[in-house]
Amino acid sequence: MPLLAFKNLLPYDCFMVDRASHAERRRTFLYENHITADARMGPFGGFLMPIQYEGIIREHHSTRESATIFDTCHMGEFRIEGDDAVSDLERIITCHIASIALGQCRYGLMCNEKGGVIDDLLIYRLSDKAFMIVVNAATQDDDFAWIESHISPSTRLENQSAATAKLDLQGPDSPRIMQELMERSIDALNYYRFMDNKYADDTVLVSRTGYTGEMGFELYCDSETAIRFWDDCLELGVLPAGLGARDTLRLEMGFPLYGHELTLDRNAAEAGFTKHVVTDRVFIGSEILGDHSLRTESLVGIVFEDRRAARAGDTVIDESDSVVGTVTSGSFAPSLGRAVAMSYVSSSLAQENHVVRVRTAREVLLGTVVRPPFYKEATARRRVADFL
Repeated sequence: MPLLAFKNLLPYDCFMVDRASHAERRRTFLYENHITADARMGPFGGFLMPIQYEGIIREHHSTRESATIFDTCHMGEFRIEGDDAVSDLERIITCHIASIALGQCRYGLMCNEKGGVIDDLLIYRLSDKAFMIVVNAATQDDDFAWIESHISPSTRLENQSAATAKLDLQGPDSPRIMQELMERSIDALNYYRFMDNKYADDTVLVSRTGYTGEMGFELYCDSETAIRFWDDCLELGVLPAGLGARDTLRLEMGFPLYGHELTLDRNAAEAGFTKHVVTDRVFIGSEILGDHSLRTESLVGIVFEDRRAARAGDTVIDESDSVVGTVTSGSFAPSLGRAVAMSYVSSSLAQENHVVRVRTAREVLLGTVVRPPFYKEATARRRVADFL
């Protein structure tokens, strides 16, 4: 048992982060389920993943209003443990590690010496000396090599990704579904906490971190358990959802996507996620991240006037048509009925309500700088009991 013991909505090339042929791409444990459901498949992080089933907008609204399930088996899971595991992780990751309680998750960044982001990740504290680290699919191998090269000889690191399945059940109906399927009650499970539970006589790990912004759960288990859970959820009326809806949902929340808002070459402090960066200890990249003079740009949200969207790579321009920023993510936001984007801009322009101009492939769009999240009514932080 691992770890426990649409063409018009999104640019298709935002999923084409690898250039391998379809035959070379890996498939998740649920690949056949996606094919049976007639999912539109596409490349992402070295995997062939479902982009959409019945449609991105329907899957998006179903997540906000009822419940959907996402195949996230492409994500990587590492186990790290030992007497020096805490001190090793505090040297490698930007957030506080020692203060993570048993059963708690925490978001952090792993940076290089120049302050660029190797990956953003979640850390789960399994015991006093053992942690699970959840990493992005495309960066999994590099992440493992980086961590392995920066830990003490006594610290044990294991990549358990190949034996670990991960599913995300999201939406306000998800507590009712989980309560029906799990042996133990989940009504006391708080935001960014996890617990061991039982499903179909198998031990599973259940957490609440919610990349969609909605009330929801992540399930870590073996492959056979994941397939049964997926089928049971669909029988209970849960809609399968793909990467397209996952992207519009996270964008409405202003959450970063690695390779877009966070990259190896971008100073992590410019992204504005400084609450996940400690200032009271030295870690790899801390000197650069702590130097305010190196923050020449800031990541901002932009709301546009209508449905016309900017795309990653489009430029923000000033009145003289000089480039003053670059869009990192952009799409029509179904919950808002208009387009939104995230963009790095010159720090002098990173003021709320500042009007900016974005040059797209076809035209120049007017937008207003806002502070994310764009969508203000998400339910992720509410109590589970409110939905039962």
